[in-house]
Amino acid sequence: MKCLPTARATLSLLSVGLCLMTGGGTALADQTTAAAPGATAALKVDQKALDLLRETGDALAKARSISFRVKRAFEEPAANGQPLFYTILTDVALQRPDKLKVVTLADGPPSEFYYDGKEMAVFLPAANLVAIEAAPPKIEELLEAAYAKAGIYFPFVDFIVDDPYTAITEKLTSAFIVGQSTVIGDTTTNIVAIANPEFQAQIWIGARDKLPRLVWINPTNSKTKPRSMLEFSNWRLGAPVSAKLFHSAKAWSAPRMKLARPGAAHHPVR
Repeated sequence: MKCLPTARATLSLLSVGLCLMTGGGTALADQTTAAAPGATAALKVDQKALDLLRETGDALAKARSISFRVKRAFEEPAANGQPLFYTILTDVALQRPDKLKVVTLADGPPSEFYYDGKEMAVFLPAANLVAIEAAPPKIEELLEAAYAKAGIYFPFVDFIVDDPYTAITEKLTSAFIVGQSTVIGDTTTNIVAIANPEFQAQIWIGARDKLPRLVWINPTNSKTKPRSMLEFSNWRLGAPVSAKLFHSAKAWSAPRMKLARPGAAHHPVR
């Protein structure tokens, strides 16, 4: 995947990688076998697991327009070391090859990101401030530019690039099918566990539509090993999309600030 190297380290396992959860599923014989004493050393990249991931990648790659909602939950340590969990709710829409909209609704300060093929805009509604920059002509290039200029990184990035399958499976050291679940996303899902040198991940994939419903991620090299979750819903693929969706008159008319990486001062441009 031609995406931000640092950011993709956070996802590209699925960059989505994950901790091995087992509750609430059915047909878990595969996982029981994999978890047996001494079995972990024999874990390999199972072609059947790759086939499921390829179906997901193909379904997303061929869609000219995509929209979905993602709820992200992640943990951060408090001063006393206790892990605190936070949640973020985001609506995403894109039209290949050059339009993207990402609106964060809650929790925390709301934000809106727009890309119309020519410019990218980061709008902070509460402060009524916007940063607007010229942008490359394709989504993948835009993702790299947004990260380089302002540290903007979307944890679902591997699902919106041109080749999701390659992004998800890059540098895999293991991949196997855990089984099926009927409790995730109000549908039957196939559960795939994957790992690379930096992450472990578990992904629930719709058995019929091949779309991701849930991802649990666990970094293996971090001392604190903070876990995170991505829960997907409201999938729409191939629906007609108006170009107006990727531009906001309110955002473009707000006072300007400079686009900068986190930690830098954000002052209105006069």
